[in-house]
Amino acid sequence: MSALSRPEFHSEEAAFAHLESIVWADGSVCPHCGGLDRITKVKANPAKRIREGLWRCGDCKKQFTVKIGTVFEHMRLPLHKAMQAVYLMTSSKKGISAHQLHRILEITYKSAWFLAHRIREAMTSGELTPFGGNGGVVEVDETFIGHLKGVEKKRAFHHKMKVLALVDRDTGKARTMVVENVKAETLMPIVLANVAREARVMTDEHSGYRDMGKFFSAHGTTSHGKGEYVNLTDRSIHSNTVEGYFSIFKRGMKGIYQHCGEQHLHRYLAEYEFRYNNRAALGCNDTDRSVAAMQGIVGKRLTYKSTGERANG
Repeated sequence: MSALSRPEFHSEEAAFAHLESIVWADGSVCPHCGGLDRITKVKANPAKRIREGLWRCGDCKKQFTVKIGTVFEHMRLPLHKAMQAVYLMTSSKKGISAHQLHRILEITYKSAWFLAHRIREAMTSGELTPFGGNGGVVEVDETFIGHLKGVEKKRAFHHKMKVLALVDRDTGKARTMVVENVKAETLMPIVLANVAREARVMTDEHSGYRDMGKFFSAHGTTSHGKGEYVNLTDRSIHSNTVEGYFSIFKRGMKGIYQHCGEQHLHRYLAEYEFRYNNRAALGCNDTDRSVAAMQGIVGKRLTYKSTGERANG
């Protein structure tokens, strides 16, 4: 037996039952009229083209499945294969490529690529609670990856995509976003919107963070250019946690996905942020992560056209 031997990964009936137990934890609801009471399950009958997972609302007389109003709406793939993809993506620490999904699930590369982006959309949290409440420590750092289309390659990072990350040491959670540049006028408003004023902020010596001490209870820095990664006087002053987060992100992007267009980077960030925020160190196992991802499918839609040009990986 293996994790992928579970019924929901091989049977459409079990797959729908599993997803319904997650999305409709408080009972089935009609997505058309919001009805709760007169909901009846329609028995599947392939001979009469009655598909699995169908329900009927006695109030509005319309039929629906649990996929309506989620990122899986209008998905043509069997649901049990989508369940396998969710499990594979949430249990692979550095990610799994669309090419690998297409081979494992025996679907086309185009379908695997779009399915992976649907799942990344489900992983997007939208959490806005400020980090560092109650005087906690928040690490802030930026990194550079890939190559901006149409920008001449030069020394340093000007031709690369820019990413800002924050890690709350108390909760162990990360928050990431794509930024246009790493100037103070770009970084400071983002940090101010995502970090509580009573927090202690830790950064490296980058000039974009020079005014942090004016807005937060404390601002500790280390000079990476001088080989300093931990302050020897106060060892709580470092940004090694967020650097560790970036190491996982970069190993995955370079080793698994290899290339990412600028228009898709925010979804890949959501994927790595999701797995980091639901990791084993915080008490989440592979099954917990897959369930959390499926809880995130509700109220989100993604069309193939809206994903834009296909990328490698």
